[in-house]
Amino acid sequence: MKILYYDCFAGISGDMNLGAMIDLGVDPGYLESELAKLNINGFHLKIEKDIRQGISGTKATVIIENPENEKHRHLRHVGEIVNNSPLSLNVKTTALSIFRRIAEAEAKVHNIDIQKVHFHEVGALDSIADIVGAAICLNYLNVDKVLSSSIQLGGGTVNCAHGIMPVPAPATALIVMNIPVKTGLVQHEATTPTGAAILAATVDEFTEQINFPITQTGYGIGQRDVPGVPNILRVYLSETREEMTDVTTETATMLECNIDDMSPEHYSYLLDLLFEAGAGDAWLTPVIMKKSRPATQLAVLCPSELSVRMKTIIFENTTSIGLREYSIQKSMLRREEQVVETDLGNVRVKKSYFNGKRVNVKPEFEDCKNLAIQHNISITEVEKAVSKVI
Repeated sequence: MKILYYDCFAGISGDMNLGAMIDLGVDPGYLESELAKLNINGFHLKIEKDIRQGISGTKATVIIENPENEKHRHLRHVGEIVNNSPLSLNVKTTALSIFRRIAEAEAKVHNIDIQKVHFHEVGALDSIADIVGAAICLNYLNVDKVLSSSIQLGGGTVNCAHGIMPVPAPATALIVMNIPVKTGLVQHEATTPTGAAILAATVDEFTEQINFPITQTGYGIGQRDVPGVPNILRVYLSETREEMTDVTTETATMLECNIDDMSPEHYSYLLDLLFEAGAGDAWLTPVIMKKSRPATQLAVLCPSELSVRMKTIIFENTTSIGLREYSIQKSMLRREEQVVETDLGNVRVKKSYFNGKRVNVKPEFEDCKNLAIQHNISITEVEKAVSKVI
């Protein structure tokens, strides 16, 4: 399993996220080439190494080439830019989900329809690059799960389009509803609406517990350089292989046929022949065929090298004129056979193991049956005697 973990101890913004993703291993050339698919001009990425409080990381800055040409776009305009691009469906879906989180928050703050929201934050080129870039990076990493710590929002006040507001900004406060947050570590806006929306749209679980091996760490450098607390976003990557022990796999052949015109008395003899010839298992299942005719489905599981022998037995000893054959993969637990001594006599016991633990114990039925006959007691009483010594 591949896990991405956001450690937002100092908050998160769109550019901090891009820097952290690149520092974690996302190819900056790939990111830039994917952003170019938006087919909008007027910006480029500046990627550089930087340091905050002695910690080195990657700083990503979206450079607006002509700020005078910046447009205030609506959600519809942003959607057209994204949907008309040749970006992958996963990237489009993630990006639009992030945009919508911010649009819904802004609409609620202003008490207007979501389509009437002027994206003074998100419609700007730098925010478009941050958000679509976040979706591109997540798709590049191809993680199975995204986790995050609680989010540090910061403190003090922030200058926004609504005027001077206390942190968090109104939109941020709505975006992080029902998400664990912290405040007051620093006296500035530590988490922007874009950063909050990235987490709200992509994180599967918010937790402080890191119960996985960390295989890679990345640091995204923020624009501010304040004393005391490094203005960075830390991210972890974990990649583990889920392995099972005490399990062996092998390929086998499955043979099946439906029989509706043979005496049921013949099946016992047929099954004996199949098992004697080496079938791993064989069973009968009642089925209803066309015209509501009752029938019996014969299924035989056998090693592939014995399939010809099994088919011969089936064709020579049933009325079937055809069968189905296909390969399957079997997973089998490690098994041991042990003879245990009870007050009634010896009984063979089969034990099975999974991931180093014994998961099943079963006494051999024929041994229990023979002891039951010998002592004129029930099989249940024999099994109870066995359970006392295993």
